Amino acid sequence: MHTKTIFKFLSILILIIAGFMLFPLAFSVYYKDGAYLGFILPSSIGIFFGLLGSTLIKTDKEQLSKKDGFLLVTLSWIVVSFIGSLPYIISAHMSLTNAFFETMSGFTTTGASILSDIESLPKSILFWRSLTHWLGGMGIIVLAVAVLPMLGIGGIQLIKAESPGPSIEKISPRITETAKYLWFVYFFFSVIEVILLLFGGMNLFDSLTHTFGTMATGGFSTKNTSVAYFHSAYIDWVITIFMFIAGANFSIHFRLLTGKFSSLKDDELIFYTLIVAAAVLFVSIDISNQYNNFLEAMRYGAFQVVSIITTTGYVTADYEKWPHFAQSILFILMFIGGCSGSTGGSIKVIRIYTLLKQSINEIKYHIHSKGVFSLIINNQMVRKNIVYSISGFFFLYITTFAVVALSISLFGIDLITAISASAAALGNIGPGFGLVGPTDNYAFLPAAVKWILSFAMLTGRLEIYTVFVLLVPTFWKK
Repeated sequence: MHTKTIFKFLSILILIIAGFMLFPLAFSVYYKDGAYLGFILPSSIGIFFGLLGSTLIKTDKEQLSKKDGFLLVTLSWIVVSFIGSLPYIISAHMSLTNAFFETMSGFTTTGASILSDIESLPKSILFWRSLTHWLGGMGIIVLAVAVLPMLGIGGIQLIKAESPGPSIEKISPRITETAKYLWFVYFFFSVIEVILLLFGGMNLFDSLTHTFGTMATGGFSTKNTSVAYFHSAYIDWVITIFMFIAGANFSIHFRLLTGKFSSLKDDELIFYTLIVAAAVLFVSIDISNQYNNFLEAMRYGAFQVVSIITTTGYVTADYEKWPHFAQSILFILMFIGGCSGSTGGSIKVIRIYTLLKQSINEIKYHIHSKGVFSLIINNQMVRKNIVYSISGFFFLYITTFAVVALSISLFGIDLITAISASAAALGNIGPGFGLVGPTDNYAFLPAAVKWILSFAMLTGRLEIYTVFVLLVPTFWKK
């Protein structure tokens, strides 16, 4: 392994995170909330060690191997989560367990929180909390890859290990250019949403923080009652639309912005849209008797459907009071997630679509045993090894979900809470059902359960394989 290169990259990553801590520090000074020490200390330490490591560690120009990529990406997310937890420990006086849980939930865009009274926290802490979403949404590695040419490191292995979906789609011959384009699109939509939320009556602070949570499909809000606090149909629909956008492939967004409208014919995008439309319709019909009219029911139904399938986790209603059919739809959506190349979590639409088409082909084989049925997606034949990889991922995902749920239940947690907490953490969703429902939080859980769920968040965000390969003994052999 290229140990020096790994440590040098981690040093640069620490430097980047320390630099971003200066933004909440500015808010702390502006609002005079007394939390400035929580950002000055970690930022100063991070900048010092980041500069020290990045300048003193000398590396040759070399390409990272797959093993290097898996190890570096996993270490990166753990390291930044520990560094990111320092403001909570210093200024919010949280324990290491709670601070790490909240930070890991932020960077992985899970949105699961241990905070009971969010609005009592300093503004700068809330801003940092939401900023971790935005940084983790597109990916901290994708952000850092922009500096890799300076190091002579090939970033493709890192992008592959971090990016959501069965494969990384390059929109430029150079992977660093691809990373820049993706972050440009991400930033562009973020600016548009901030402006639209300002028009809806939000102040700049709330517009920024809720945009961070929307575009990253994270779900951290600055209000105890989440987006429901604003009681605005306009704000609900703006966030709903941008959650849907964030749940789609950002490579498609880039092509659309460059005038390539044929990208709208993408099979995954079409399937994603159909799932959302069908779920919104069924949920809205089922809950219509709880609201004044069908349009109002659709407003709340659409918001919650899009929030869950994109794994954002914002809420505008207590969906545990909805009929069981609507709740069942939301629970199923927790396992579907957004599109590949989006900021959404869970299994991903493309994997569900691929397995569905393969299942249909298997049925055809049983009817016509001598038939030849190719698996075609986007007018291209899908190779068998990709189907095998997706099948393996699906099995590992469900198995991990079951093991995490069983592990939680060992601590006396009821079945509904254990199952939904496992699904919410692994799928990077946030709210679930039972004691971790839309009006509850994760504060009551034992410390051991919080560490288990933190591991689940990391595993889900890095697409299972990236973390699990590190647990195989042969990985560490030369």
